[in-house]
Amino acid sequence: MEVKIGIQNIGREIVLESAQDADEVAKVVAEAISKGTELRLKDDKGRLVIIPSNTLGYVEIGAEEVRRVGFGAL
Repeated sequence: MEVKIGIQNIGREIVLESAQDADEVAKVVAEAISKGTELRLKDDKGRLVIIPSNTLGYVEIGAEEVRRVGFGAL
């Protein structure tokens, strides 16, 4: 699933593909904001992204979609 993270006063957003589902990502984000700790997310390649929660502008969690295979339009 695609996760986009906006940082305050930064023009570019951080985009990563996560193996976690939407509920897990939302829970991790909510905990980081409520506790004032850093946000830690792993992407699907095992890389760790750490962002201080006090600099978060927004977190956009993409919908889980099944990847389609083939060339025809359905």
